[in-house]
Amino acid sequence: MHIIDRRLNPKGKSLPNRQRFLRRAKALIRKAVHESSSQRGIRDVEQGGELSIPRDGVNEPGFAHGRSGGLRNHVLPGNKEYLEGDKIPRPPPGGGGRGNEGSPDGGGEDDFRFMLSRDEFVDLFLEDLELPDLVKRRLSTSESTSLQRAGYAASGSPANLALARTMRNSLSRRLALKRPRAAEIRALREEIEALERTGKDPRRLADLMEQLEGLLARTIRIPYVDPLDVRYKRFESVPKPIARAVMFCLMDVSGSMTEDMKDLAKRFFMLLHIFLTRRYRHVDVVFIRHTHVAQEVDEDTFFHSPETGGTVVSTALEEMARVVRERYPTSDWNIYAAQASDGDNTSIDAHKTAALMADVILPVCQYYAYIEVGRDDDFMPAGPIRRDTDLWRTYKVLIKPGAPLAMRKVRHRRDIFPVFRDLFQRDAEPSAKEVT
Repeated sequence: MHIIDRRLNPKGKSLPNRQRFLRRAKALIRKAVHESSSQRGIRDVEQGGELSIPRDGVNEPGFAHGRSGGLRNHVLPGNKEYLEGDKIPRPPPGGGGRGNEGSPDGGGEDDFRFMLSRDEFVDLFLEDLELPDLVKRRLSTSESTSLQRAGYAASGSPANLALARTMRNSLSRRLALKRPRAAEIRALREEIEALERTGKDPRRLADLMEQLEGLLARTIRIPYVDPLDVRYKRFESVPKPIARAVMFCLMDVSGSMTEDMKDLAKRFFMLLHIFLTRRYRHVDVVFIRHTHVAQEVDEDTFFHSPETGGTVVSTALEEMARVVRERYPTSDWNIYAAQASDGDNTSIDAHKTAALMADVILPVCQYYAYIEVGRDDDFMPAGPIRRDTDLWRTYKVLIKPGAPLAMRKVRHRRDIFPVFRDLFQRDAEPSAKEVT
């Protein structure tokens, strides 16, 4: 059985068809997007491009005859081997040219390839990511209003015509005023025509004519739709609670950070910046660089300005606490922080750093993500066990149930995307983890 859709193809139908295909193959496409993003540069993650998914995942559904019950007759043209009643063995797998194994002559099916636009690629890449525990703390003013249905009105724009409510009012009025029904008038006219053809009972014909005139006059006085019946959908502006958040980006640019380490840290923050700007309209981003001193800088300076010096992590935490105190009160803002470092810190600063994190930073943060960048040769001499740095040990003590702190280690560029997704996936649990 073949079903052919011969309906006219309306204008603009390709977009709904494309969206329907994306919904059907969403899991496979999402997996392909994640695999593709791990092979891209950070600056290229927002670009669309060609992706491929297994053809089996996009096969269209079809109708087929069931195999259970009934008798079936088959005609095998050119048969010289089998007689009636013989059992035909199944063909060996992979011999038909379909599937992964292909056919003996080298033929087979390729993966299904298609193009994703820039917006489609980024939406799929960021679909299951979010800022954890984003709380609505206050009502905004300028962009916090939204239109909400508020009943019906007797006047309004034609675009807001409530057709169902209008016809309901019309029906109620016609029933209340006993407006003649069309079927009643039609039956009366048919009876009049029958009497006129036969010429019998002129008195009955006169009565019916008089009744018809009265019904027609009543129909004119009681219209089918009266202006009193018309209703329009009414909307009113209501305040919309939105979540206001600020993300602090803290990066170590001291002399202990090699160019490869700085590149890993910058890639993480560039990806974080893309994530925040594409997913949230009301998120401020504060950039803080630190050596033995810390300062708040703009985006361009944060990513491109060279700087070197000693390492004192507490200076960055103090700078963050100052900015929070002056510009982002915790009663109005959700506060997030992401820190990238090689783990080095001055030994005399460890206690101060731990105290600032435990008493000042973590109590005001919804979520604090720490990634530690390193080299491939960062191993213990006795075997393949990574050394825990001073800062890692300092932060590891702060990992407790309910603490909004997550820690990850990164050694390769290819680890940036998995670590980022791990840190900002939905329902992320604070933990310490090393990516090898």
